[in-house]
Amino acid sequence: MPLPKNFYDDVYKIVKKIPSGRVTSYGAIAEVLGAKGASRTVGYAMNKSHASPSIPAHRVVNRAGLLTGKHHFGSINEMESLLNKEGIRVINNKIQNFQEIFWNPIIELQKDIETSEIEFPE
Repeated sequence: MPLPKNFYDDVYKIVKKIPSGRVTSYGAIAEVLGAKGASRTVGYAMNKSHASPSIPAHRVVNRAGLLTGKHHFGSINEMESLLNKEGIRVINNKIQNFQEIFWNPIIELQKDIETSEIEFPE
């Protein structure tokens, strides 16, 4: 199934809703958008988002809590530094207490799904 034309925009809408001090995964974003196998495409969207400071790309990590996107920031330590400023502890490129601070868009965006603020597939 092809991705919708506005897939990156939908990814950005979701990422902007991730609260400070919380993180989510590429796969969780892809899943809530009805594109379960498109976590890599979510990663591509994050790579393109760095020109826009309103998109907190540092809050999106892989499913194990690893900072796999850190090489796409201005410096190799920028992603970790931004997470640390939000109180998120990172050791060896892995978020500590990942399950506790994981922001699940399927649960957290239920209200947006019901009000159609974000376009979700049926």
